[in-house]
Formats: sequence, structure tokens, C-alpha cells
Amino acid sequence: MSGDGPAIGLTGRAALTVEDRHTAAAVGSGGVAALATPVLVTLMEAAAVDALAGALPEGRQSVGVKLDVDHRAATPVGLRVEAEATLVAIAGRTLTFRVVARDAVEIVGEGTHVRAVIDAARFDERLAAKAAAGG
Repeated sequence: MSGDGPAIGLTGRAALTVEDRHTAAAVGSGGVAALATPVLVTLMEAAAVDALAGALPEGRQSVGVKLDVDHRAATPVGLRVEAEATLVAIAGRTLTFRVVARDAVEIVGEGTHVRAVIDAARFDERLAAKAAAGG
């Protein structure tokens, strides 16, 4: 990316208080009553989206294309989890974020998240064509 757009160091955040509906048992990713990995990943991705809010040129959006995350510790129902995403690399239309999530006690997850900047109208056209072709 060049000109008006995101810059290295851009940071975003997202948070939630773990409820029963966020647990591995509730989402089908395991049988425990702790924050599910898919929910943790969604929270981290939301932090990256937050970082880009207002930073992309008109008509551009970002889509997630890669996640590499370690879910390091369990978080029980009732605790708040906060995720932070920091833009660490820009390569053309590819944006790489360092993501970290913490509860009140410790870091519960960390890794990288890659997003691609897209032309929103062109993306919507391709999506509609695929939907029509598929049926």
C-alpha cells in the first residue's frame, strides 16, 4: 500500500466477557466450559479490523486470509478477554498483524493474522458471479 492508508504500528482492540455461549462446549470445539479457540480467533480478527477502521482508502476493505495463533491458556466464564492487533508489516495489499489476547490473569493467545486489502465492488461482483455459478 502507498499514500493514504494504514501504517506500521497501527493498533486496534476488541474485547468480550466470556459467557456460556463462548465456550468450547457451546460452539462444538470441545467439551470444556472455557473460552473456545474459534471465539478467541474471532476476537483477534476483530481487533485487526478495528485497527483498520478509517485507515483504508474509499472503496477498499480488508479480508482475513491467514491466522497462526497459539491458544495458550484457558479462560473461564465470567472473565474478560481483550485482544490487541498491531500492524507489523505491509507488502503490497497484504497486511500482517501481531495479535495478543489477555484475560485478567495472563496472556491466553498470541500469533499473527494476515489480511488482504480488496476493492469492495470488485469483490462483491466476483462473489455474486460465484453464487450464480454454484446454483
